[in-house]
Amino acid sequence: MGQHPKGDFDSSRAVWQRAEGDNSEGAVEVAFVDDLIGMRNSAEPNGPVLVFTQAEWDAFVAGAQDGEFDLD
Repeated sequence: MGQHPKGDFDSSRAVWQRAEGDNSEGAVEVAFVDDLIGMRNSAEPNGPVLVFTQAEWDAFVAGAQDGEFDLD
């Protein structure tokens, strides 16, 4: 099997973070490893990890700041 086009996200080096003060089960956690960003559900620490490039992450953050994902 070939290497993933985004590269390999080394979860063994990941330092998972969540929003300050969010201790809820199932919170979103992110980790920055080299030039990749991983996102996972804290309730499933051994579950799947979504992996983003820096450009993808920047686009996501910009969209969130612009209200692109607001439910109003």
